Amino acid sequence: MTRYLITGASGMLGHDLQRALAGRDVVALSRAELDITDPDAVAAAVAGIDVVFNCAAYTKVDAAETDEDAAYAVNATGAATLALATAANDAALIQVSTDYVFQGDATSPYSEDEPRDPLNAYGRTKAAGEEAVLRLNPARGYVVRTAWLYGADGPNFPATMLRLGRERDTVSVVDDQVGQPTWTADLARQLVLLADSGAPAGIYHGTNAGTASWFEFAQATFQEAGLSPDKVEPTDSSQFVRPAPRPAYSVLGHDAWSRAGLAPMRDWRAALHEAASSGVFGE
Repeated sequence: MTRYLITGASGMLGHDLQRALAGRDVVALSRAELDITDPDAVAAAVAGIDVVFNCAAYTKVDAAETDEDAAYAVNATGAATLALATAANDAALIQVSTDYVFQGDATSPYSEDEPRDPLNAYGRTKAAGEEAVLRLNPARGYVVRTAWLYGADGPNFPATMLRLGRERDTVSVVDDQVGQPTWTADLARQLVLLADSGAPAGIYHGTNAGTASWFEFAQATFQEAGLSPDKVEPTDSSQFVRPAPRPAYSVLGHDAWSRAGLAPMRDWRAALHEAASSGVFGE
């Protein structure tokens, strides 16, 4: 029987992976339970495991600008530690990565083989983690880039927007950043599909299909919740200056799935519609 390990299991994606793997032999460890930068702890955790889903990550994008070493320790060194341990055990490693490995200045979807060109410190650390996984476990190392995640088990954009919408007459949301809203339940199912498929190792893009700005995402959320989308007003990124620059264009292409004989993820609006009735909005 296949045995699975989920690292970073207490986050949104980690919880949804546990649900997607219900009934299977799964070890789910939070960051507090497994420090992926500790080689001895990782070796013990990976022993007897066939597939590792690495959801552990330093995700404080702005904080990484002034604490890149801390981000690097988890996102790069931790990924390398897992890659070495899984390779030694002939296990698969599915490393969850990000659109932030790109500049975000494209005008068409980023392909899986597009050269990495991170925009900020967080992106640099995740890019280093990708490189480590593919180099150290070349036979069974997978990188799955995702973006704009929302899910039931953590703070998420739809819930925040609806809270603000009930507190205020209007909500201003940027319309000059474009990406792919992605439900963690859909991503979890896609990761399990990848693990079960025997698909070639390498890079895949795990985002829901279609495109939207944050403004359009907020409007769609209001519609699903039965609120007027007119409460959402467009603005631009200059009104929300933060320490770390954000990609303006975070749309990822999905050709690797079809090359592997697998279906890519569904449109983001269909996913949001189902998510609305599943507790994602916190209601």
